[in-house]
Amino acid sequence: MERGERTLGISDHYISGAAIIDRGQVLAAVAEERLARMKMVMGFPRLAIAEVLRMTGTTAADLDRVVVASEWGHFLDGHVDFSGGVFGVEEGWLRSLFFAVGSRLSGLRSRLPILERLYFDLRKPAFARRRDRIRAVLRDEFGFSGPVEFVPHHLAHAAGAFLASGFGEGLVVTLDGAGDGDSSHVYDVRDGKWTLLHAVPSFDSLGDYYGYVTQISGFKAGKHEGKITGLAASGEPRYRDVLDRFIRFEGGSIVNVGNTFRHAALRKLRRALPSDFSREDLAASMQSVAEDIATRYVAHWREKTGHTRIALAGGVFANVKVNQRIHEIEGVESVFVYPAMSDEGIAAGAALWHGRDTAPSTSREGEPRRCFDQVYLGPEYTPDEIRAALKAGGVDFTQPEDPVGAVADLLARGFVVARFAGRMEYGPRALGNRSILYRPDEPSVNDWLNGRLGRTEFMPFAPAVLWEDAPLYFEGLPGAEDAARFMTITFNCTPLMRERCPGVVHIDGTARPQLVRESDNPSYYAIIREFKRLTGLSCIVNTSFNIHEEPIVCTPDDAVRAFRVGHLDALAIGPFLAMNPAAESERVRRSEPDAMIAGGA
Repeated sequence: MERGERTLGISDHYISGAAIIDRGQVLAAVAEERLARMKMVMGFPRLAIAEVLRMTGTTAADLDRVVVASEWGHFLDGHVDFSGGVFGVEEGWLRSLFFAVGSRLSGLRSRLPILERLYFDLRKPAFARRRDRIRAVLRDEFGFSGPVEFVPHHLAHAAGAFLASGFGEGLVVTLDGAGDGDSSHVYDVRDGKWTLLHAVPSFDSLGDYYGYVTQISGFKAGKHEGKITGLAASGEPRYRDVLDRFIRFEGGSIVNVGNTFRHAALRKLRRALPSDFSREDLAASMQSVAEDIATRYVAHWREKTGHTRIALAGGVFANVKVNQRIHEIEGVESVFVYPAMSDEGIAAGAALWHGRDTAPSTSREGEPRRCFDQVYLGPEYTPDEIRAALKAGGVDFTQPEDPVGAVADLLARGFVVARFAGRMEYGPRALGNRSILYRPDEPSVNDWLNGRLGRTEFMPFAPAVLWEDAPLYFEGLPGAEDAARFMTITFNCTPLMRERCPGVVHIDGTARPQLVRESDNPSYYAIIREFKRLTGLSCIVNTSFNIHEEPIVCTPDDAVRAFRVGHLDALAIGPFLAMNPAAESERVRRSEPDAMIAGGA
């Protein structure tokens, strides 16, 4: 390996993590939460750094530089528990003090604009200490004394999205809660040049307002926004007029017309709503506002630049319904959503930004080069390691001659199969290697399987569909197929999909698919293809392999424990297959699957 080609990217705040980049390619990437076993954990990612170095055989001497996502921030040593969400996290007295002061003074912002600049000026010493501490930890604990550079938060989001998109040029839009004082950036990328067209201050954050509604609805802001997205389909936007008095699209930007922030915003919003407000209607209202503001914002800058290809990143674009609306904007030909769209993706994005000029810009075929073509970028485990975990967990297992056929057969007969195979996915979606699989034609699966896993989810399970059969099941695919490979967008379902696969269709007639190409994941593709041969359906349920309030499983030990705690029917783990002794009686109790096997696509 030539010197000067490898970069370690790290992020050390929300969903912290690390990545190794070599000549513009992501070799390994993992979020700290998967290793610490604490969902969305915050803090300096020591475990993730060690893991990506191990996976790639990289030593400190091999690294040319370390690139850190976000220029601002307070140093968070160790792991900071995020189980309580944004409003329950303990980030230290200094950071908490600044947020409390900012919340109290937020109503004065429009009359005294200098307060916002003063607020960030007062925090600069803490930001400088973070930089010093990061350099010290890298030197003292990892033996790295080379250059450490810092990339702006939203630029890290944008770089990941664009450099993974395969677009030669395009519009890049970021939207999140906040990062480095902003909640959105808009970039025009053409002829290799990046131009920042617009930034929205963090005070005017659409993402924060979605979080406020999440908190008011009884969930946890920063963690459970997906529940609001799913719940919205069950309500009506009856409080749209209330929310319009707080956050709006105006003049090409997003504006916090409510002039409020954090705890003050929660109090003001609660007072503006009826005391007996409907949670479903509030969710529908917030989803309506989010879709309207995001689409008008992107459409404005699309028209200004003339671009037809849009790359998206940031936590707001975890909202798959918003992404569908952006895909439907007139003049948008292609949309790509960075698979690790939230802050777990900025470790790779920061490193990619630094290396963009030295990496090859095109593939051998002359097409724009992607920083990765699939997101199986985490750790994998040997059969010996998996066997040891099964034995340690007291789980009986076999080694079938045809693992693919065995899994497809179990699915066709109505068993719930947890699958642990190959490298772990990067980003929030399980894409077949750390997934729970089931038939798609049982309407009640969302209720009973979520209950078994201890989840309270309102979004339906996602369908994993053979790439070539996707047009049979979804409308409006052209230009968003790549986004759908990573389960980052919804589509309207065809009549066939609604009729034959009700277990993965939302009540609004949409679904958020994973389109599976054979080249991306041959064994996973083969399972679905064999399931199609057995049932006529080239679609299966795919939900993340984890138990309630825990991250997706990472190691074989995690998988064995989740299999047992979740009372799942079968565990396909590496070359082995384990069956729950109660699986057959559970399958019979649920329903007789033979009645469901009748025709299909």
